[in-house]
Amino acid sequence: MTRTALNCFRRTFAVSAILLPVLLLLSLARELAAAAGPAAPNIIIVMPDDVGYGDFACHGNPIIRTPAVDRFWKDSVRFTQFHVSPTCAPTRAALLTGRHEFKNGVTHTIYERERLTPKAVTLAEALKKGGYRTGIFGKWHLGDERSYWPDRRGFQEFYIHGGGGIGQTYAGSCGDAPGNSNINPVVLHNGRFEKTQGYCTDLFFAQAIRWIDEQRHADKPFFALITPNAAHAPLVLPESYYQQYVGRVPNMTAKFFGMIENIDTNFGRLLDRLDEWNIARRTLVVFLTDNGGTVGTGIFNAGMRAGKGTPYQGATRVPSLWRWLDGFKGGVDCPALTAHIDIMPTLLALANVRASSRIQRQMEGRDISALLRNPGAPWSERTLVTHVGRWPAGQHASAKYSGCSIRNSRFTLVNNRELYDLTADPGELRNVIAQHADVVADLRRTYDRWWTEVQPFLVNEEAVGPAINPMKKLYWRQFGGGPDAALLQVMDPRGKFEPPILAPKAPK
Repeated sequence: MTRTALNCFRRTFAVSAILLPVLLLLSLARELAAAAGPAAPNIIIVMPDDVGYGDFACHGNPIIRTPAVDRFWKDSVRFTQFHVSPTCAPTRAALLTGRHEFKNGVTHTIYERERLTPKAVTLAEALKKGGYRTGIFGKWHLGDERSYWPDRRGFQEFYIHGGGGIGQTYAGSCGDAPGNSNINPVVLHNGRFEKTQGYCTDLFFAQAIRWIDEQRHADKPFFALITPNAAHAPLVLPESYYQQYVGRVPNMTAKFFGMIENIDTNFGRLLDRLDEWNIARRTLVVFLTDNGGTVGTGIFNAGMRAGKGTPYQGATRVPSLWRWLDGFKGGVDCPALTAHIDIMPTLLALANVRASSRIQRQMEGRDISALLRNPGAPWSERTLVTHVGRWPAGQHASAKYSGCSIRNSRFTLVNNRELYDLTADPGELRNVIAQHADVVADLRRTYDRWWTEVQPFLVNEEAVGPAINPMKKLYWRQFGGGPDAALLQVMDPRGKFEPPILAPKAPK
């Protein structure tokens, strides 16, 4: 070997001796990263208002058109026994805290009883502390006074309306800007009202998409909670949005279906943007609704009894579709008994955000990430409690068995006097309470313990709201004007602008 060749060999050997350990370390790092799973995902939750399980074509509705949700359904893990609260503010309180709404002081949708206790830690607060950027777009409905706004609860961006629906106002603190409407609404954006042009759902999704577009360039993941007020009453929308249903269903149902189809269109637009931006694979998208069916149940209710504001399955069983292309395989059903209280512990686990001891004490839901990866994974028995709440002021002590149910994976005990075998009778039509004394006794004991446990948490029962609604007061300060007798009068205590609570009906 020549001297030149020998020197070349020595240099090559020396470089190899340096590079080999480096390459081995890089290979080990890649293997460890693969074993640890994908990086923390971006998180988007889309939750329309007052839309039921049966209001989607993928669930069998013969009239409505929901192509975007239908496509998403095909790619998702689908929880077929997923339950929420029977009305809107309670579900939002439970979703954001991982515990039953009564433990957050939320027992109504108005009269200060919709306010989320400041003592609770929200999902947004936990994710923000864990390095996420956070935003909410649409309906808040957990307190309209300044100290209850989303920015006090962990949301860095908020674009919302007041009250439980655009234009609603009640005696006390719950209410929206004066004279507001779904078309060209005034929206509260990070503490100041903005006058807009367009239809509310289009606006909420457009703002969310703009915000996500800004966040995708950052080095932090984001959490977007998109909560359109549609298809909640009042059913106000451009006529062109619902003409395709006129003559096929009653006029109010045509408007309701038009609102849902518009949600679907906007949801499809959001999914398209995620694809265009090349972030779809690393973004977890969850689609659910906040309570059971309302206007659409007369057309199709997926075989369930009743709807919003009742203790039956038609009020609480909702779609729950989860898609994370990098995280788990979709296109499968999961029949495990799951609920809104499971969302916070699951998202914190998937985001690799450590729950503080305070949050661990607060959360009573379960981490369902094992079911997302294997829908057939072992799942132990559990019970879920539903209570409609909404009792007259000061009368919670006598409301224990009024509008309540407690269920396990097979049975549900309703109002302490009706027992239904959901396996044999999912429509809750045949009361079998006389045939299952042991089941009834067990469910009653569990419910009695639960009722006693929640009593100290009912912190809003004696709350007194301000004389002037805070959203209106802010609007007048910003744009001029002021109160008059009509705006300050006490509204109908039954909830003048709330959609009617549906009487139980035979399933369709």
